[in-house]
Amino acid sequence: MAADHTKPDLATEDAEEADEKAAHIADRAPTPEEEEAAEQGELGQSVAEHHKEAIETGAEVRGEGEIA
Repeated sequence: MAADHTKPDLATEDAEEADEKAAHIADRAPTPEEEEAAEQGELGQSVAEHHKEAIETGAEVRGEGEIA
């Protein structure tokens, strides 16, 4: 059984620090199709309904990590 908490070694800490400081940029420009889809911004009805349901469920949560 694995321990609940571990102490990362120096290499892990160095890698995390390097990642934190790295430039986070896209690896490529969007295609014309991707740009057009982003501009339309329309969501399907099922997505909107799910979003509303999630908001309503979240409004009833009383404690951190509680699942309704």
